[in-house]
Amino acid sequence: MTLILGLDSGGTKTVLALADRSGQVTLLRRGLGLDPSTGSDWAGTLKSLLAADAQGLAASVLGLPFHDEVKRYSDEQTSVAKALIPGNTLVQNDVRIAFDGALAGKAGALVLAGTGSMIWASLNGPSDPHIRVGGWGDAFGDEGSAYWIGREALALVSRHLDGRVAAPEFCKGVLLTLALDPGDLIGWCYALENRRKAFAELARTISSLAEAGNADAKFILHGAADHLADHLKAAWRQAKTDEPLRWTYAGGVLSSAIVRDRIAVRVGSEAVVPRLPPVGGALLRAAANAGWSIDDGWLDRLSASLNKLNHNDDYQQKGE
Repeated sequence: MTLILGLDSGGTKTVLALADRSGQVTLLRRGLGLDPSTGSDWAGTLKSLLAADAQGLAASVLGLPFHDEVKRYSDEQTSVAKALIPGNTLVQNDVRIAFDGALAGKAGALVLAGTGSMIWASLNGPSDPHIRVGGWGDAFGDEGSAYWIGREALALVSRHLDGRVAAPEFCKGVLLTLALDPGDLIGWCYALENRRKAFAELARTISSLAEAGNADAKFILHGAADHLADHLKAAWRQAKTDEPLRWTYAGGVLSSAIVRDRIAVRVGSEAVVPRLPPVGGALLRAAANAGWSIDDGWLDRLSASLNKLNHNDDYQQKGE
């Protein structure tokens, strides 16, 4: 049986999938994130994740963080991927494959907000440019991302503990999640091996607090949405089209209806439900590169197969 491989990796986790010519997913596997900026042995992690499944493939597409953003990382990622996966192997930016999956070849813009954030937009014709807005990383901002939400949350906690603002329930919720006393917060922060990941993990707590009605948490999520809406409008302006904005989403931050609804108000249109998750975008590109026939039926089977494995296993869509 001839298979294709798709891989999606962000700042927190990696999802690998194999699929056959009919669009059925035959394997789904998760692992740690392959972020080259953290100093971790991401190449070793990738090798372990691939196990014995990288041989005899019709095509492979890997979506990796920072690809085409930092030349040194990009060159290393391409070299490692081609060494580990012989044959027809393509490395792309992880946001590009999320865009490919969510829109499945149609024009539009993807709002991705997971550990980091970026907008990817294109009219998706053969000569149309692909536009990126954001994605500068935590040193520059990563506004609207899970990292940004976590950092804003900790900043509010510090202001409350100082007596500069009053946010008692919010502070209690964050410290309870971290299992920390107030006096231990600074030590926890500066002892973190991966501060970006740890901050991003707080976004779930903030989302839960907001859904429970906490005004401080909702204010932070609205701030994230406002940043993402500004990114989105900037990207669509650069597309230079009179077509109305068509946008979709990926990443854990966008699992919040509070965030999606706020963006919709800011940009004047509702989101389109993603056609495929990011790893599905990698499989779609791999199928095209393998020369396989792709139609709506194939996309439906791939989507259903991924959803089935999602419900039967511990697979989660990108964005942690």
